[in-house]
Amino acid sequence: MTPPFTAAPGHGSRLGVVVLAYRGLVWMGLVAAGLALIIVRIALGKSNEWLSSANLLTLSATLYACCFIDFAATIANYNVDHSQEMTGQGIPLDGWYLGSLGPGAFPALDRFLDHQGRTPGAGATRELARLRGVDEGWYRTALENWRAWSFRDWRLLFYLDSRALPVIPSVSEPSPPGR
Repeated sequence: MTPPFTAAPGHGSRLGVVVLAYRGLVWMGLVAAGLALIIVRIALGKSNEWLSSANLLTLSATLYACCFIDFAATIANYNVDHSQEMTGQGIPLDGWYLGSLGPGAFPALDRFLDHQGRTPGAGATRELARLRGVDEGWYRTALENWRAWSFRDWRLLFYLDSRALPVIPSVSEPSPPGR
């Protein structure tokens, strides 16, 4: 089952590049740690068994730490925080790309939509907000299965439950008098 909010044509490859960049960063860190452990082994006269154990411990600690990092949320937060719409400088935010990051991007997308709702020309975000609502519905439906539970999803559901979906009136609805 795939979410209804998918990347526009040509945007999926960008997601892969960013994720590969994070994976490459983690890999380079592991290689650097391995080289440092080799230097320590030589300097202290340790055995090959010690080196293998130290490398295995480093790898295990890295994998364990990566379990607690939501890379999609990290990417989404960075892109929203540094977008032209939020800061007035930089490149415009690509809403399709942000949506392709999945449910972890909901908080960043909500922050973006809240900011855009207070600026002139917010009509361009109506479709993005509509698709965000559809995506949340899909996400909640997918999590009705108890096997889909995870701590990360529980935290995201807590966030979604504590935040009401923004109500964006359609173009045909007039605003109330006095606004």
